[in-house]
Amino acid sequence: MADGYALATQVGIRSALSANSGVTDIVGVRIYDEPPQPVMFPYIKFGDVIPEAFDTDNTEGAEVTIALEAHSQSASGRVEAVQMVEAIKDALHRKETLITIAGFNLVELIFERFYVTRNTEGRGYDAVILLQATIETP
Repeated sequence: MADGYALATQVGIRSALSANSGVTDIVGVRIYDEPPQPVMFPYIKFGDVIPEAFDTDNTEGAEVTIALEAHSQSASGRVEAVQMVEAIKDALHRKETLITIAGFNLVELIFERFYVTRNTEGRGYDAVILLQATIETP
């Protein structure tokens, strides 16, 4: 069975991030769905992936909202967290031709916003970047 909108989008985005030197220069290969324990910082984790129907008269499709979390515990915590989400934005925003979503056409991928907060343990910063992908069934 082929992946649905949400999983196919997540797989395509992870692949694009893993191939982007701006991202990997900061986190290496530490891009997770669920990070191992104990985890090495900094790292990126997928948060919510929310598909919503977006059909036209002739095409079945979805708008998929993707949240990516950037986690830092370095001495420059907030700075590193912002650098990670900026690298994610640079790697993905309007880069539809560089991203493959198996079984679907990626029509548009846009950056919506990001925010940075102190983590709950008070030892670092977490940033969340929200992206929206519009995809359609070929």
